[in-house]
Amino acid sequence: MTIKTTCIGAYPKPDYVPIRDWFQVSHDADDYAEQVLKKWSVSEKPETRALLDRATAEAISDQIACGIDVPTDGEIRRDNYVHYQCRHFDGFDFENLTERVLRNGAYTSWLPTIRGAIKAGDTSALVDDWRFAEEAAGRPVKITMPGPMTISDTTADVHYSDAAGLARDLSGALNAQVMALVDAGCTNIQIDEPIFARKPDQALDYGVETLKACFNGVPDKVTRVVHMCCGYPDRLDATDYPKADPHAYLQIAEAVDGLADEISIEDAHRHNPAELFARFTKSRLIVGFVAIASSRVETLEEVQGRMRQVLETLPQDQLVAAPDCGLGFLGRDLAMRKLKVLTEAARSF
Repeated sequence: MTIKTTCIGAYPKPDYVPIRDWFQVSHDADDYAEQVLKKWSVSEKPETRALLDRATAEAISDQIACGIDVPTDGEIRRDNYVHYQCRHFDGFDFENLTERVLRNGAYTSWLPTIRGAIKAGDTSALVDDWRFAEEAAGRPVKITMPGPMTISDTTADVHYSDAAGLARDLSGALNAQVMALVDAGCTNIQIDEPIFARKPDQALDYGVETLKACFNGVPDKVTRVVHMCCGYPDRLDATDYPKADPHAYLQIAEAVDGLADEISIEDAHRHNPAELFARFTKSRLIVGFVAIASSRVETLEEVQGRMRQVLETLPQDQLVAAPDCGLGFLGRDLAMRKLKVLTEAARSF
């Protein structure tokens, strides 16, 4: 049995897609508001929807051509993976934005503002995204969404003033979205909580509980996935971008083990100690074997070597291979070259 492969979320958008990614603009607060948040209305145009359909199908086809077992929809329709979901919840104001300093002072941005109680609102958009993607793929496609702590950390709150209370209401809204996907037939659902690695104390305090609640009622036939990366760069080949503390994974590992069927961590950018892998005994572990912020393509021997090291501690049937995070920075050519190395390495075991 070979090692299963998957992608994490974002795939590079073709130039013809008119909706830009959040990381394609400068970290100037006004740039993000004007070039991303306020241009979302273009997605309602029929000609834009046709382009998004085309690009989504291409992203899925690329992943499958590279040998990926469980592709994603590439998050092609999203400007920002957090704010895309928030647009479909009640309680968010996308007209009157609030300026916030984010990621320990890394950048400042104008953000959607929570001005009322968070409720599920319209759950059909993500269901429609998944339906199109799975039909295009002809196989199960994983759909992704942000978790409660990550949403609260990437928006502005003027209503709750209670982080745990806000996370609980967000988990209820997310659970409604999850169950809408389940009812539609989706069998691979991933919730992203990168903030767990940046704020492990809060994750242990209330984050694990609220993340678990997002999956309430999900049947065994559905693969529940949690992704926790350690930080996204602001450009390709950045070497000094802020990352979570190296010990964060060790701090939260036992608490998140068993929370979902699969737990996704990064490893290519910064290798984890062997003791981390030993702490996962209940969940399968999705390990990142190719870096998403480096234009250097890993060699087959390098990826195989790291897989062997991980397998010294983790049983093979408990390992899933993936990139560290989303592939949006790489461009199509680099992304496919890295994915082909990843899948060839995984098939060699």
